[in-house]
Amino acid sequence: MTGAYERVTSLAELFARVGELAIKTLVFDIEPLVSPWNAGQRGLDRGVAEILDQAGAVPSVRAVVFSTNSARRPSVFPPAPPAPPAPPAPPAPAGLRVEYLASAAKPLRIGPYRDFPRPGAVIGDQLPTDGILAYRLGYLFLHFDPPYDDVPLGPRLMHRWGQVVRPFLFRQQGQS
Repeated sequence: MTGAYERVTSLAELFARVGELAIKTLVFDIEPLVSPWNAGQRGLDRGVAEILDQAGAVPSVRAVVFSTNSARRPSVFPPAPPAPPAPPAPPAPAGLRVEYLASAAKPLRIGPYRDFPRPGAVIGDQLPTDGILAYRLGYLFLHFDPPYDDVPLGPRLMHRWGQVVRPFLFRQQGQS
């Protein structure tokens, strides 16, 4: 699985594949899979809760990491210092480790991901950030490839760059 690439188009497909491969750590990019780019705080909180519910139903999953290069944070996780004390993290299924990394500097910083159980997968829409992070960690990259109709300009341009980068990093499942 190390350095592998697979494309997924829905959460159902993603979690089915995670179960088939007995993946233990899931690293989720936030936009657009967990929460759309234009979603507010409620959208982010709802998306985090939905991912945790679904991940908790997969027996192999031991850790879920939410990772974003933005400073955006869900209201149920501790905010960045020096904010006042935060409410406790959302309830996670028993034994499930949950982390949220804002301003993660993907793919440059990999230290925060080193202590998670293997095998792992990074799930995201951008090869130049999420895909390279997966490659550097030796994780499977589950490329969530949404339609690019209503996508902001920055992510749209990065997606195009990623189409050029992918053949140098990964072979699609089944290619030799």
